[in-house]
Formats: sequence, C-alpha cells, structure tokens
Amino acid sequence: MAKVVALIPCAGQGKRMGASVRKPYLEVHGRPLLTYTLDVFQKHPLIDGIVLVVESDAVKYCNEEIVYKYGYTKVQSVVAGGEERQDSVLCGLACLAEDTGWIVVHDGARPLIKEETITKALQTAFEKGAVVVGVRVKDTIKVVSSDFSICKTPERQTLWQIQTPQIFRRHIMVQAYEKAVSEGWTGTDDASFVERFGEKVYIVEGEYSNIKVTTPDDLIYLNAMLKVEDYAYRFRL
Repeated sequence: MAKVVALIPCAGQGKRMGASVRKPYLEVHGRPLLTYTLDVFQKHPLIDGIVLVVESDAVKYCNEEIVYKYGYTKVQSVVAGGEERQDSVLCGLACLAEDTGWIVVHDGARPLIKEETITKALQTAFEKGAVVVGVRVKDTIKVVSSDFSICKTPERQTLWQIQTPQIFRRHIMVQAYEKAVSEGWTGTDDASFVERFGEKVYIVEGEYSNIKVTTPDDLIYLNAMLKVEDYAYRFRL
C-alpha cells in the first residue's frame, strides 16, 4: 500500500516572534515547540513517516536534540530547506521514497492540531484526492483598494480561513510544484499550486485552536491551551 508521509516545513526565520531563539526551538513547558507538532504525527496510526525540513545550519541540531532525544522513530529524513517556504517544500519532496503515495503537509508551528482532524482529512483525501483543513471565517471581510477605500464585501458564508494539514497525492503535488517552478510562479500555500495545476481541492472543517504560532501573543495562547485538560493529557504535561 502507498505510504502516507507527513512533510513538516519549519525552516522559516520567525521574525515576527522577535525572539533570539528560532521559533521551532522556543521552549514551551520545558521542551521545544516543534516537539509538540511531531508528537501528534508520531502517534497517528495512519502516518507512516515524517520528513522534517529545517534551516541548513539546524539539521544536526534537529537530528540530535529533537529526533534522537525525543525518540521520533517515524522521522525518515531531516533535510535543509530553502529561502522561501515553497523552496523548503520542494526540498522535502525531493527526498521522498518511491513508495510514498500521499503527502500530508503541516506547519511545524501548528502544534495544536488534533489527531481526529488529521484522520478526517486523510479519509476525505483518500476519497477525493486533495484536501485542506480550514475554519469558517467569523468576521466580515472587506476587499480594500490601495487608497484604503472598500471595494467589496464578500459573502461571509463562502469564506474560509485555511490551515494545515493539506493533503495531496504525491505525484500530483510534485507535478504541480514542478510546473510552478518552471513558470516562475509563487503560491501562498500548497493547495494554490495544486489548484493552479487544475486539480479540485476540497476542504475539511478543523478547529479554531489550530493556530500557527507566529507572534508573542500566539505563544501566550499556546501556553494557555496546554494547560487545558485535553491538551495537557495528550502531551503528558
């Protein structure tokens, strides 16, 4: 059976965090932020392997102080990423084994993803082919012009805030990325590459708690959530 591999890019600078330590390695309740994300995929029964994409000077550290130290046996490779996120994803795709059938792309800084959401997204992907996780937009959204005047108010019920994981058949994702690179096109998320390639992408509803830790406020939220009984139990805190 084709294997399911989680591709976890975390090679970003994390400049908006304003910390001296890179975001994936910030200490949260006594261990690096990245370990919480890896915990979920290590334990998930449908995930066969993990590829971790980090900054080039962090490969040795991640192998020794993250993968080996915390016993992440599913991690197949720790590879150096590129300048932009899509460069890092390409680096991860390049090292996948031939028997990889499905790619589950998930941000390294989204540690609160729930196992049941991954399961639901995978089951939908197996049926539909391409899936992203997201949540319905709560606020009214305005389209604004360069002079800050409002141009349009989209119907809120059609708007979703997109998260990760994003799941695709391996060959479709690889071809979509190769086409974009050859044409010099840059996307904002993995789904945008696949959409542009002509594939229909479906959405699975996730949770508002599945935040991407980007700013100091997000770190406060994460610390608070990890004190909630469900999360504390899950991460053995």
